[in-house]
Amino acid sequence: MPRLPEARVIPRDQHPISRKDVSRAALNVLYGLHKAGFEAYLVGGCLRDLLSGREPKDFDVVTDATPEEVHRLFKRSRIIGRRFQIVHVRFGREVIEVSTFRAFQRDDLDEDQHLAHEETGLVLRDNVWGSIQEDALRRDFTINALYYNIADFALYDFVESRRDIERGVIRLIGDPEQRYREDPVRMLRAARFAAKLGFELDPATARPIPGLAELLLQVPPARLFDEVLKLFLSGHARASYTELRRLGLFTFLFPETEECLTGDQGELWERLILAAMDNTDRRLAQDKPVTPAFILAVLLWPVVVARFDKLRGDGMPPAPALHKAAGWALAQQVDHTAVPRRFSTVMREMWDLQQRLPRRGGKRAETLIQHPRFRAAYDFLLLREDAGEIKPGLGAWWTRYQQLDEQERYDMVQALGPNQGGGGGGGGGRRRRRRRPRSGGNKD
Repeated sequence: MPRLPEARVIPRDQHPISRKDVSRAALNVLYGLHKAGFEAYLVGGCLRDLLSGREPKDFDVVTDATPEEVHRLFKRSRIIGRRFQIVHVRFGREVIEVSTFRAFQRDDLDEDQHLAHEETGLVLRDNVWGSIQEDALRRDFTINALYYNIADFALYDFVESRRDIERGVIRLIGDPEQRYREDPVRMLRAARFAAKLGFELDPATARPIPGLAELLLQVPPARLFDEVLKLFLSGHARASYTELRRLGLFTFLFPETEECLTGDQGELWERLILAAMDNTDRRLAQDKPVTPAFILAVLLWPVVVARFDKLRGDGMPPAPALHKAAGWALAQQVDHTAVPRRFSTVMREMWDLQQRLPRRGGKRAETLIQHPRFRAAYDFLLLREDAGEIKPGLGAWWTRYQQLDEQERYDMVQALGPNQGGGGGGGGGRRRRRRRPRSGGNKD
């Protein structure tokens, strides 16, 4: 067992964190635990954010009370998790996450004590309770290991957390290689924190990552999908993408896309992906909705195009070639980040519309604009033009079309001419069948 650290206690008059910065729900949980005789601390990201001038999104509480004791104390609470049980306490719409101090990993514990390791070092079960000192050493990065005690309003710093927050350094607690082997997702968290906070990775924390990145293959694809959402849908998508590629992690999340990025059209696909990342970050900054399907559709589009081109080269017609290429790309990806059907269906529709948007003749344009995925497919089309994948012009046509009234839209379609827009500018897409003359129609 490692030597337990001494806490550096930073009294209230030597730090800027005040109870007025803490949500009422979190204070209710802290005071409820304290009055019941338990230790109660704020911990982690909320303190990191307050010290670095950011507004916390949530407040986490840690205590020496067991999950069952916390559950009995708060009526509107429930115990969740298997590998590590925590309690969610609800106050109105806000949910406070309460965890019990974690102990070290002890390989001599039996299964009844809920701990096990794989030979690789991966932690499989983890419900062993300990002291606050052990809990601090079990946390991943020093910037997430600071504690605020509701009993005396002091900060408790066991691993020089405040120093690293003020310096803007992300430093892993303990031996980096061992900690990454325990949970390979920590490598993704390192990249995400660097992107989100604008902090630098400590050299000892960054150095092992490229060589251990393949450990991500041990992580369930469903869990990696959740991590991908945190990386790309939290307002810092471009920076996250850049960190993932710099650290050699991206290839184990999107291997087929990485292959396209290192191929002959790599610069084109890089421009497309970065444009999508910027678009996502901009929408989030403006409080506009974003869907995971859009960013995933862009990330896998190079794979779809490469497969489509191969199938077309083999003589397959465009529509079935695109359908088959889309299915192949998703099937390859699901082994790495499991994309739920509710998103993969939307992605397929967006890809299909890329082939349909040029065909605007007759009533097609009006039908397409009513499609539930039109707006996403239109935004995708604009990104493709901006990146230089396709010639500009079609996006501007659709932009103008959306702004006009019914008669003006009709005139736009008519102006396409009979040989443009996929079916001409006429009023109908179907051809009339020529009637065959009835046999015996001429009489002598």
